[in-house]
Amino acid sequence: MSYEIRDINLATSGEHKIDWVRKNCSLLRSLEEDFSKEQPFKGVKVALSIHLEAKTAYLCKVLAAGGAEMYVTGSNPLSTQDDVAAALAKAGLNVFAWYGATDEEYEHHIESVLKNHCNIIIDDGGDLVNMLHTKLTDELQYVIGGCEETTTGIIRLKAMAEADKLQFPMVMVNNADCKHLFDNRYGTGQSVWDGINRTTNLIVAGKIVVVAGYGWCGKGVAMRAKGLGAKVYVTEVDPIKAIEAVMDGFTVLPMAEAAKIGDFFVTVTGCAGVITVEHMKTMKNGAILCNAGHFDVEIDMAGLRAAALSSIDQRHNIIGYEVQPGVFVYVLGEGRLVNLACGDGHPAEIMDMSFAIQALSAKYLVEHKGQLNEKLIVVPREVDLEVANRKLKFLGIEIDKLTKEQEEYLFASEV
Repeated sequence: MSYEIRDINLATSGEHKIDWVRKNCSLLRSLEEDFSKEQPFKGVKVALSIHLEAKTAYLCKVLAAGGAEMYVTGSNPLSTQDDVAAALAKAGLNVFAWYGATDEEYEHHIESVLKNHCNIIIDDGGDLVNMLHTKLTDELQYVIGGCEETTTGIIRLKAMAEADKLQFPMVMVNNADCKHLFDNRYGTGQSVWDGINRTTNLIVAGKIVVVAGYGWCGKGVAMRAKGLGAKVYVTEVDPIKAIEAVMDGFTVLPMAEAAKIGDFFVTVTGCAGVITVEHMKTMKNGAILCNAGHFDVEIDMAGLRAAALSSIDQRHNIIGYEVQPGVFVYVLGEGRLVNLACGDGHPAEIMDMSFAIQALSAKYLVEHKGQLNEKLIVVPREVDLEVANRKLKFLGIEIDKLTKEQEEYLFASEV
């Protein structure tokens, strides 16, 4: 069954949060108006698994305004906000999520969403797509296609496509310019430090910050740490990204060396086992660890829990683990996404662009039902440009346009 409204005041709180997002998301607001008139999702069932907080909730309401029948769950048990879930359920959407769900409950929520013959899949990390291809294969016949929000999810999709296992087209939303250039860099950069600062109440200036991974998200985290006055070190496995980090002014070194000197550690790689127990045993007393990658595998939490001499719930979302006699390392948000487990996620104006890409990509899939032969779909350039042009309009910014002569100069075929 979907979410039960146990406390009307809880739902009211969520409604206020969603309204605040609506007021600060001009792109989604304009799409809501368009969709209400056009009804592009009339008769379409949408399954959505994204971190269930106010910005995601507003995306759900925008799709519902366009006629979609929404089936909603979270993509991380510690990022679901119960008041927001209650507000969506009160509004008539089908919601299967609550904060702090166990692994079994989380899987049940995903299954409950997918057992409704859904046509469009909006995923964040690939859990919906994975279950459709492994446990609920009978539901595949109803799927038109889907959209993937994250780098991690696209890595999983590419592996499935290369193995010829992906059964329906997926739009790689994360790879759109209006998503990764802003969401991954500026959104992650700000929201990670919002979560760290809110949770620890410690100063960053003068500290040593180690950022593991220098993709777009890592770039944002490192840039913001530098802006807060930290000395930033980067660890990488990609030689090209390592050179980028050096030329951006950061020191690059292996994690085995960085572990000995860091005060704050942030993993942003999408890979497993980035910080191991052996690394943690060499860390300073009081080192703070957190993860900004999608899954809670970048810091070896299972190994840490097994190896720790003792542990202490230091304060909300901070657990200390004794890794050597008298030496504690502190993990934020149980090693889950720190910007959501310990904060409210990306700023509304950033997610406005990302979710506009999501909404328009879902519309594109419906409009091109049965016409897409590729399994991995690049976000159409016209969608990227539509979002960018709308954003500039709402920012009150005008830009130049190519003259006819300039277009001929740039694009005319050579004779």
